[in-house]
Amino acid sequence: MNFAPKCPNCGLDFDSFNVGDGPAAFLIFIVGTIVVVSALVVDGAYAPPWWVHLVWIPVATALTLGGLRLSKAWLLTQEYRHRAREGRIAK
Repeated sequence: MNFAPKCPNCGLDFDSFNVGDGPAAFLIFIVGTIVVVSALVVDGAYAPPWWVHLVWIPVATALTLGGLRLSKAWLLTQEYRHRAREGRIAK
């Protein structure tokens, strides 16, 4: 997913920010935790047949795709707020 090159309201250049794969990494941990805990709770409470757990595949996919834009926007906001830049080695 890509952002627009700049903000239509204020003209902030989004291309100067590099969020990379950070949002996907955070999101995998969050979605993975939600899905695994939910699957364990459902299995412990109801003991359904194994094929009922196939529902977690579209749930995980929807949470990941739905949250990717939000997590990317959040990380870009954090970079802007904290003036994050590439690391430099001090001499």
